Amino acid sequence: MNSIAKSLLKSVKRGQAAWLRSSSALAGKQHLRKLVLGIETSCDDTGAAVVDDAGTVLGEALHCQKEVHLQAGGIIPVVAQQLHRENIEQVVKEALSVSGVSVRELAAIATTVKPGLALSLEVGLQYSLNLVNRYQKPFIPIHHMEAHALTVRLMHHVEFPFLVLLLSGGHCILAVAQGVSDFLLLGQSIDIAPGDMLDKVARRLSLRKHPECHSMAGGKAIEHLAQTGNRQQHTFRLPMQQYRNCDFSFSGLQNLVNKAIIQKEKEEGIQEGEILSCVKDIAAAVQHAVAVHII
Repeated sequence: MNSIAKSLLKSVKRGQAAWLRSSSALAGKQHLRKLVLGIETSCDDTGAAVVDDAGTVLGEALHCQKEVHLQAGGIIPVVAQQLHRENIEQVVKEALSVSGVSVRELAAIATTVKPGLALSLEVGLQYSLNLVNRYQKPFIPIHHMEAHALTVRLMHHVEFPFLVLLLSGGHCILAVAQGVSDFLLLGQSIDIAPGDMLDKVARRLSLRKHPECHSMAGGKAIEHLAQTGNRQQHTFRLPMQQYRNCDFSFSGLQNLVNKAIIQKEKEEGIQEGEILSCVKDIAAAVQHAVAVHII
């Protein structure tokens, strides 16, 4: 076990105990607002926010790495890690400044610890543990897909239990949220996530070269072109129709799309890297197939 993991386990144990002590101290007394600093570095954006125990966001800050990764044609973990290192301190300071809160006033520090890019997660975790040890604050490890599932409760009055569908570049999960940290997994992707698949299709179609999509990420480019495409020009067999469960699969669909692209390139007499005349129709058909499979 590495030193970061050992520090994490010690901080979690100390944090749980401190949190319980502070909660017990408030029992029977007038409620005092608790403030939590949240830090997120699971992928390509560096984010921080101060939230109170009523779910009110008092201050937040975000550094987006999108432009850098667009130039690289995708997220490169070591690049993402370096950008997190360069920006995390400023992002946290900004979130605290906007909220008007100092670290000493915080009740706890919460940080994404999984899932995500290991190199990116390490930056947020190390920075958080330094704050935890310096200011002797409780530490709350966060599973970021569970956090996504619960975000709706910051925006709307939603009671437990509720059904939640989580879709991203790395995940496709269907679950029942039964309570905080209490989830019943109904199904998930058995291979790649829909966002990952759409990004790969966009790269295969060379959408960065398309005049309407040069500044868009892959999935966004597919969505943009699909709006003016005719999905009925291409039909892709839906995955897992023979299975009666809640799991998903997108790798087979991606292979079917790649074969269709190769066939169209032959028909149009163009090389890989050139833009097909029917690219909008393919985008529409792909997006439709992904959506229908999820539905």
